Amino acid sequence: MTLIINNHDVERLLTMEDTIAALEGAYLALAAKEAVCRPRIDIRIPTSDPGKNYQWGTMEGGSTAGYFAIRMKSDIIYESEYNGVVTQEKYCTRPGLFCGLILLTSIETGEPLAFINDGHLQHMRVGADGGIGVKYLANENAEVVGILGSGGMARTHMQAFTRVRTIKKLQIFSPTQENREKFGREMAATYNIEVQVCDRPEDIYSGAHIVAALTDSAVEVTDGSLLEKGAHIVVVGGTGRPDEASLRKVDRYLRFGDTPAPVGHPELATDAEHIGYEARPQEGKRGDGRRNRRKHGNALPDRRVTLADLIEGRAKGRTSADQITYSERGNLQGAQFFAVAGKVYEAAKRAGLGREIPTEWFLQDIRN
Repeated sequence: MTLIINNHDVERLLTMEDTIAALEGAYLALAAKEAVCRPRIDIRIPTSDPGKNYQWGTMEGGSTAGYFAIRMKSDIIYESEYNGVVTQEKYCTRPGLFCGLILLTSIETGEPLAFINDGHLQHMRVGADGGIGVKYLANENAEVVGILGSGGMARTHMQAFTRVRTIKKLQIFSPTQENREKFGREMAATYNIEVQVCDRPEDIYSGAHIVAALTDSAVEVTDGSLLEKGAHIVVVGGTGRPDEASLRKVDRYLRFGDTPAPVGHPELATDAEHIGYEARPQEGKRGDGRRNRRKHGNALPDRRVTLADLIEGRAKGRTSADQITYSERGNLQGAQFFAVAGKVYEAAKRAGLGREIPTEWFLQDIRN
């Protein structure tokens, strides 16, 4: 039988500890060539509304440990502006609904094992990446977090940060006052920490040992002029990277890794965040620069270290308390879903969760 596993079940089954462990294992398997993945690929097609595009996105990978997974997203995307902040918005069928699915298969039999809603798992795997970066590069005594953003990514990053460091204070800003205040109350209650809800984005930097920009802004939101000595930087969403002033201050850059080149075609290797294809491509249109920035690849090659090199002792991470560090996953999205979805599937089988449907529905006797 094939399982249908929804977000509610994923939330019950998946812990942050398991997510961090699964991802670290997947990244090491990639480095050892026991796993493989490709970069995210987006296909974008203009709709009848000139302000909107259809986007189909996929990322996939698998390992000799037993699983392969592909994540699929079907979105209508557009940009909006609120209080001077430009954000990328999306929906499927109507605002407030989204379509993201993970198909998990067995590498031993080819069997489709599960279809999993990607919403909660998505937040967990991205938050876990932030936690891995903090685990290996932030100061051991890092206890103050400054966050830009108050959505699901901010929640799972706090979950990850508190698993790898003893966090005592959060400084939070997001453009909507109601959202930042609600998030602050929630974090104070959840983690029994001091929370400062900031009225200005620049206020989150004072004394912050970890600075996390976790927004859907279409422009860079970090401010390197405000970073203090010893800070560790995490950026998710938006342009996918810190501003240039922040990058100039970074002493050590942890990039978990890059996807391998296609077999026999080393010239096709890429470190880009994603590969995009468009119908009616129009250079220079609004949003085009944002897509180019998200393809940034290795931000600081001369200061880079990979996760495998750090864990296996071939390179050093932070070498002084005053260094400013920055971590990101690289273009390894495809390696995340077989690892984490595999954990969810195994936990669902043990717990008897998920809806069973006949695997035969997906099989045929006509050779394709």
